Amino acid sequence: MKKSPDKPRLLIAMREELPKGFFGSREWARLNAVTDIIAGFPCTDFDTAEGSKALAEADILLAAWGTPSLTRERLSRAPKLKMLAYAASSVRSVAPPEFWETSNILVTTAASAMAVPVAEFTYAAIIMCCKDVFRLRDEHRKERGTGGFGSRRGMSLPYLGTYDRRIGIVGASRIGRLVIEMLGRGNFEIGVYDPYLSEADASALGATKMDLHALLAWSDVVSLHAPILPETRHMIGARELALMADHAVFINTARGWLVDHDALLLEAKSGRLRILIDTPEPEPLPTDSLFYDLPNVVLTPHIAGALGNELRALSDLAITEIERFIAGLPPLHPVFKQDMERMA
Repeated sequence: MKKSPDKPRLLIAMREELPKGFFGSREWARLNAVTDIIAGFPCTDFDTAEGSKALAEADILLAAWGTPSLTRERLSRAPKLKMLAYAASSVRSVAPPEFWETSNILVTTAASAMAVPVAEFTYAAIIMCCKDVFRLRDEHRKERGTGGFGSRRGMSLPYLGTYDRRIGIVGASRIGRLVIEMLGRGNFEIGVYDPYLSEADASALGATKMDLHALLAWSDVVSLHAPILPETRHMIGARELALMADHAVFINTARGWLVDHDALLLEAKSGRLRILIDTPEPEPLPTDSLFYDLPNVVLTPHIAGALGNELRALSDLAITEIERFIAGLPPLHPVFKQDMERMA
């Protein structure tokens, strides 16, 4: 590809399989219209001769999962770099603490686009788990219609159903707020725990601010949306799980970091709670983990986030940020050093 003297040079750096999902003909056309894409993409190593040369030429870095970390030493080899457009959520892996100490590079994130499929998945999980769809599906498959219409549909089980259920949201993150918005369209009471959220802000969202233990005891469904921070490590342990009511639903589409999985397994084995885990700890779980087999546990393989064509929403936002930067317009979703204190 011939270099244009008028266009900034773009380096695409991410896992090798990602461009196929991120970019279709429309996305490539948009990128080619405003940038010169450095050949040899995606770059997965800034320390090889080829990677180092590409990094030195780059004005803009389009990054995602698998992008090498921009350490102080690597930044010293990127004298032209002015923008990091991250086509995923948290920028921590590519922009470590030393990045913020040594550069004035604009950083943008596609976290708002990533939040949408996670929130949609969570909302659907709340509905499906409230109706115990997965257990009833398994029983129906096993009995093949011989178990009786009424008993299999849960018509006599008052803990099933969605009407007037109390939903507890742990973390008023982008995703948590979107879930609250979706729940606001139905017949739900909504509580939220977030130490950074005021009562007035919670009320504006359509929720009631509560402390964590009160929320757990109050809720019919608890859904986790807190970030990975030192203070959130195993914030849900045996004491917290014991506060939840019998037959309550526990959903984790955030990170396994938040939950003591030894304590969760004990509760799961008791059969007292209904549990959906999309992000376990460790990930993946060992092949002999009981979580795979318990009838009251739904285990999904980290699919709440962008999947399939949902990746295009991430690249669309990242490309929009690049187009705005080149046009001299302010970014839609910039990331600043102070944001790192609360960013996952």
